Amino acid sequence: MKEGRTEIPMRKLIMWNLVTLDGFFDGEKPWGLDWHQRAWCPELERLSIEQCSHAGAILFGRATYEGMAAYWPSAKGPIADLMNGARKIVFSRTLEQAAWNNASVVRTDATDEVARLKREQSQDAGDLYLFGSAALSESLLRAGLFDEIRLCVAPVVLGKGRPLFGRGLPERPLRLLDTTSVSSGAVILRYAMA
Repeated sequence: MKEGRTEIPMRKLIMWNLVTLDGFFDGEKPWGLDWHQRAWCPELERLSIEQCSHAGAILFGRATYEGMAAYWPSAKGPIADLMNGARKIVFSRTLEQAAWNNASVVRTDATDEVARLKREQSQDAGDLYLFGSAALSESLLRAGLFDEIRLCVAPVVLGKGRPLFGRGLPERPLRLLDTTSVSSGAVILRYAMA
């Protein structure tokens, strides 16, 4: 480091997902998310606004991007405004274009591109958030790229659906940063990678 220059810290990669108590992030059918309403409350809305306000970019796999892009452009309110205005990066080898505002498609290796994005040096770059996107999450977990995992555990047992964390992932120790219970009965867990 040169004299007089302060080093800009590397951006964090943060996973943010809602999961059921039995570990599902999606229902038996794609976008079976009615159970999200069991977790939703004013505290969760405030957290969503805060996270979106500080996001340098939101990362998606193709399926999650398509579901979000179908919902948010016509939604109203502060979260919709933030989601629609945020920089969005979609990792897909099959998606031809990303029509949602401020979205771009990356067709190259996700782990290489996310590692590069984390190193982007900008005072106001903001952290990288990954929403949904189980397959992309698994790739980035395997590569050791996550800095933090934030989960909102909804007060519901779904019984069947798509698990957030697939089988066969390597063991990754985590360090609990904090827990917050909210008025809906959901619990927000924040873990750093140990």
